[in-house]
Amino acid sequence: MLAYLITSILLAVLPLFVRSERATNIIAALFFLVQVASIAAIFHFDLMDKVMLGVFRVDTMGTLFYILMTCVLGFALIHSSSYLKADGISTRSYKAYYTILMLLAVAITCVYFSDNMALTWVFLEATTVCSAGIIYHREFRQSLEATWKYLFVCSTGIAIAYMGILLLSTVATEGTLDYASLKEAIVNGNPLYLKVAFLLIVVGYSCKMEIFPLYTVGIDANYAAPAPASAFISTALVNAGFVSIMRIYLLFSVTGEVFEWARHLLILIGILSLAVGAMFLRRTNNYKRFLSYSTVENMGIVCIGMGIGGVALWAAVFHVVCHTFVKSSMFFHVGVMRHIYDSYSINRIGNYININKVGAIGIIVGTVVLLAFPPSPLFLSEVLIFSEIVTVGSWWLLALMLVLMCVVIYAIWSRALRLSYHSNQDTLHLSAVNRRLSYSASALLIGAIALGVWQPEILKSAIETIVNIG
Repeated sequence: MLAYLITSILLAVLPLFVRSERATNIIAALFFLVQVASIAAIFHFDLMDKVMLGVFRVDTMGTLFYILMTCVLGFALIHSSSYLKADGISTRSYKAYYTILMLLAVAITCVYFSDNMALTWVFLEATTVCSAGIIYHREFRQSLEATWKYLFVCSTGIAIAYMGILLLSTVATEGTLDYASLKEAIVNGNPLYLKVAFLLIVVGYSCKMEIFPLYTVGIDANYAAPAPASAFISTALVNAGFVSIMRIYLLFSVTGEVFEWARHLLILIGILSLAVGAMFLRRTNNYKRFLSYSTVENMGIVCIGMGIGGVALWAAVFHVVCHTFVKSSMFFHVGVMRHIYDSYSINRIGNYININKVGAIGIIVGTVVLLAFPPSPLFLSEVLIFSEIVTVGSWWLLALMLVLMCVVIYAIWSRALRLSYHSNQDTLHLSAVNRRLSYSASALLIGAIALGVWQPEILKSAIETIVNIG
């Protein structure tokens, strides 16, 4: 792990000392190869469940989401080059963007593999600093406003989570905050302290997972950041928030009555997130905000699955995995679209099917997959969650979810059709049509559809290992 950190950080800051964009692209490619090599090393040297530097553990959950992050990162690096060049930014800004994006990837990786509750908190705060640099990259007035909001709200959320960690530390034995030791000690903890701690941590980390109540910070961040960076933030960073909350969830699984209370809290947060997503999907007039509210809605479904437990917990993890492919693909497609229209306005742009047929088909198919219609993998995860809800007899929850999801389906599908077939009112920049990037974005979508048709045994067993709370 030490070799990985030193190599990755050095490569991340190296663009600041080179002179050309070409050299920056080569460094970014080397950085990506380091991530791929690290994945290969985990399996080749059998590093699974090994503790490194005393604070990192290479476990199944961290490895799974690290692989997903690396996959999205590769596409983000490719799309970023085209996106930034089309914007005509300076070489200095170009190099700074890649440095910050790569540092963000390192911070997220540390979150995935952190085996210490306090260090998870530290690395999540590190992602805040890196994300802020990307949000402000375009240096518009809206970017500055979004950056300050992101810093303030995320810092507030992280501070709230810190208070929860302090409460949990009261049960720590010998002052250690690693998850395994806490799981043994938490059984005898004060129930009131444990409940308040869980509430504070989940509320604090909600700014990263983009769920209620601090979901708004992610909406503004994705709106202001370049589209390829938004794809990375809405997947890899959101997954970091999920992993952090999931570790606390698994930690509390031994607390009996407190765990039941925690599960009900997650169901409540999930319902509120789903309701917020459904409500604002109808009101927003910007495609990037639109996709961000879709993330809030999907993470709400994940929270409900975590709260229900059983098969729904497996489905929740699978949902996050598949959402990574679908949502990153949609953001990449929207980034290509923006080059053509120089706009994200839902009410003004259209006729995309006749301008960039590859991109339009990708967005239409992506919409179908995002709405969980077969053969979408999200269909499988949502059906499993619904079946578990029926099994536990929560018919009111099922009815409420179905109503809200009908609103979501109408909102998302009508926007996709408007973009593809509605008349266009904005100036076109047809020279910016890059069908190769549209094909590239569609590759992630094809991967998601493949998971909807066939789930590899290695993936199913990995998720089973993650959700095993026995």
